[in-house]
Amino acid sequence: MSDIAISFMDVTKTYPLYHHITGGLKGLIFHPVKAVKSLKSSHFLALKDISFDVKRGEAFGIMGKNGAGKSTILGLIAGVLKPTKGKIIVNGRISPLLELGAGFHPELTGRENIVLKGVLIGLTRRQIQDRMEEIIDFSELGEFIDQPVRIYSSGMLARLGFSIIANLNPDILLIDEILAVGDKDFQNKCIQRMLSFKNKGVTIVFVSHSMESINMLCDRVMWVEGHKIKSLELVKKNS
Repeated sequence: MSDIAISFMDVTKTYPLYHHITGGLKGLIFHPVKAVKSLKSSHFLALKDISFDVKRGEAFGIMGKNGAGKSTILGLIAGVLKPTKGKIIVNGRISPLLELGAGFHPELTGRENIVLKGVLIGLTRRQIQDRMEEIIDFSELGEFIDQPVRIYSSGMLARLGFSIIANLNPDILLIDEILAVGDKDFQNKCIQRMLSFKNKGVTIVFVSHSMESINMLCDRVMWVEGHKIKSLELVKKNS
């Protein structure tokens, strides 16, 4: 078995800019071939020629300014995005927590959404029911668990989303800024659960703006800037 959980090899990711047409409407009418060619060649560069490996069982942090490409990296690992160029290898079952409220139905209750989310990530209904009370207890949502999630705040959605993931047995856990939402006690609770995952050998990729959280959880941290890797180094632990 490879000791590498995730490998990026010269990966570039671009997004087409469909709103851009050289020469505007007049150009499209009188020079359609040129206009369409311009349309196809207009792209936004999210990542350029990045290469890195994440070891199995490692907690790997990713930092950088907004728009640097951090969330794009997680999307590529999760398989919800495909690279424009390069190769990505992922060894293991992924549990992603990439977007608050993703996969939740606004008209269903929190309890019903636990079932829905569980099914979407590959659990059986029996497995979900066996873990239901643990998930609810971890979320600390109380009576709101039986209310439709359309009335939930972003912090409550974060609690529900993380609570579902926290009661799984993932090989690879992807976390995108989820700990930036919610009170300090719940953030600490999430960190402790992630440390528990780490101690069990789960590979963790953690995007955060908090150096404190990175220092607490991660073994290495990668700084992304200008759509490239600026630095990749060991996290210095406080003695």
